[in-house]
Amino acid sequence: QGLPVCNVFHHQAHASALAAEMARDANWLTFTWDGVGLGEDGSLWGGEALLGRPGEWRRFASFRPFRLPGGNLSGRAPWRSAAALHWECGEIWNPQPDADGLAQAAWRSGLNSPASSAAGRLFDAAAAIICEQPNVSYEAQGPMQLESLCRSRQQAVQLPLEADEFGVFRSDWAPLLPLIKNDTLSTELRAEIFHSSLARVVLDQAKLARSEQHFDYVGLTGGVFQNRFLTSLTVDLLTENGFDVKLPLRLPCNDAALSFGQIAEIAAGESRGKGNG
Repeated sequence: QGLPVCNVFHHQAHASALAAEMARDANWLTFTWDGVGLGEDGSLWGGEALLGRPGEWRRFASFRPFRLPGGNLSGRAPWRSAAALHWECGEIWNPQPDADGLAQAAWRSGLNSPASSAAGRLFDAAAAIICEQPNVSYEAQGPMQLESLCRSRQQAVQLPLEADEFGVFRSDWAPLLPLIKNDTLSTELRAEIFHSSLARVVLDQAKLARSEQHFDYVGLTGGVFQNRFLTSLTVDLLTENGFDVKLPLRLPCNDAALSFGQIAEIAAGESRGKGNG
């Protein structure tokens, strides 16, 4: 129709929705954790830590990426995420329902197996293994069951955090695999350690960011933070370490707030553009 078009990426919209709701002209470190959303590099983001403010976000940290066999099919077939984590580490996960090996063959060749850094897919994988849920009826069913097993904070598994070739710090999920597969431990304990470890990832990334750059608030948004147990653990850890934490109050933290975030992101960019002019 000849109208101007502005592109706003998924996770920047999440971050801008929270900042705009808070109406705080400030610097933020915002964790946008969800299933998957297209990132600036063409991969499927979903475990991001963004530094800045609306209109000026910079990807500071994320998770080690892994390739998802079948792409979006993994949302209702969490065994695909579980198997992919094993394949990335050169291991085999025997309970996988890939009897004919087609998914693994596609994964090896890179066919319909996009790279992802999604925290939501890590939760899918953990649920598939711990709760023995290879397939689900709706997205996040497995993580919801995993959350329901949790009662208390446990000692976290320390995940390595190192910069990649582009300067993005990556938390490596690989040390979690032996834990979530250890069936000598109860399902409840494994679920609690998994949640505690992911909450510790947020703290580790936030502490690293604080050592490099000033920011006023830590934001938590995206569908993964609908997980009450994870969010409570994360807020407690951050608060104990001196961070001022903000959560969405009036807006949902999931994709229902994306359009609001897109508008906020565009408005902030235009405002700064006019100011610079």
